[in-house]
This record gives sequence, structure tokens and C-alpha cells, in this order.
Amino acid sequence: MRRREFLITSSVVGTNVLLGSQLVKSTGNLVAAEGGQRMAFTQPPLPYPMDALRPFLSEEQVAFHYGKHHAAYFRNLNNLVEGKPEAQLSLRELVIQAPAGPVFNNAAQAWNHSFYWDCLSPKGGGEPAGALGAAIARDFGSFAEFRAAMSDAGVKLFGSGWAWLAADKDGKLKILALSNAETPLKLGLEPVLTIDVWEHAYYIDYRHERAKYVEAFWGYVNWEFVAKCYAAATG
Repeated sequence: MRRREFLITSSVVGTNVLLGSQLVKSTGNLVAAEGGQRMAFTQPPLPYPMDALRPFLSEEQVAFHYGKHHAAYFRNLNNLVEGKPEAQLSLRELVIQAPAGPVFNNAAQAWNHSFYWDCLSPKGGGEPAGALGAAIARDFGSFAEFRAAMSDAGVKLFGSGWAWLAADKDGKLKILALSNAETPLKLGLEPVLTIDVWEHAYYIDYRHERAKYVEAFWGYVNWEFVAKCYAAATG
């Protein structure tokens, strides 16, 4: 096994769950363990083993998505900001402040993917309760109507991108279908839930059938994390 693959695998197996607050309100940068080299931004470990989301996502699918695509955004971003003031920002701050271009694209994709992994759980699924459940019923009529609308946003988004549930400063929920690396953070909204509909998120397991991937997604939603994100947005 090559050293890079070993580092990725061992970090996944040996990690505990990454708390959502580390993404929602992140303020600092991390130091890479690889070779002791200091890097501005480090890919968080998965909050579960790579095979934990089966049958929704196979170990191969997660390994390519997390270990290749997601990792590449962090690697590209670190190369772009090395020795520059942007390297002193948190990843969230950089996403919000960066103008359109390579730095934003890689920073946003790094952040979006980290958020996506936290939106999933091997013990997920069902429906949200509490304040989040009430807000969904208020703003969409029912959970069933919300689920249908968000699924539709993801399935019908042309090309690559993300379906987002986001909250404004008053706690009102909105569904957004955003292309490429775009994120609610750029719109002054707080991300609450996301579905990655880039082909690399599902192609190994679902080929061209994005609708089947989106349908299966709902059985693994980490509503505890999503509720924490909503609480942070409204607190």
C-alpha cells in the first residue's frame, strides 16, 4: 500500500466523529501530519469508516470521492495560497471572502465536501423533530413536500453542483440549486443540509441515474448534525 493511501485509510479507521460545530463555526487552520509539513488547510477525517454507508454508497465510491476528489481540492488550495495572506484565514472565511476563480473554487469545494460528509450517517434517515422539524413544516408545508422539493432541485440541476437547504438570519429555510462550487455562504445564508450532485459523488454506484442516488440519500441523512446547523443559524 502506498504511503498516501495508508495515511488516508488509517486516519479514517482511527477517528471519532467530527463535530459539526468544527465546520459551522470554524475559526482556525490545521497542521498537516504528512511529513510534518505545515499546510494552511487540512482535509478533515471522515466521521465514519469508508464502508459505513453501504448499501447507499460503496466503499469504492467513498474512497474515490473522499480520497481522490475531496483530497485534491485541499491539495490544490494549499498550492494556490502558499505564502499568501489567504493562508491565514479559516476555510470558511476564505470561502466567503475569495473572489471568483481558482482559490474560491477549491476552497468552496473543500468546505462543501466536508459539510456533505457530516450530513450523512450510517444511523441516519427518518425525519427531523424539534425546531428543525417545525421549521420545515412551516416553510414547506410538510416533510414530504420538503423532501420532494429538495430532491427535485438536486435531480434537475443541470451539470454539476449542489442542492442546499439553507437558513437566513431570521431562520427561514430555503432550497437552493447551485452550480459547480457555489455555496449559500456566498449569499449570506447558513448551510443546513446539502446533496452533492457532482457525478463523482455517485457514478461508481449509480452510473447516470442521479435520481436513484438522491432517493437513497434520504435514508442516511444525519438529522442530528442538520439540527445543530439550524440551531447555529438561529442562535
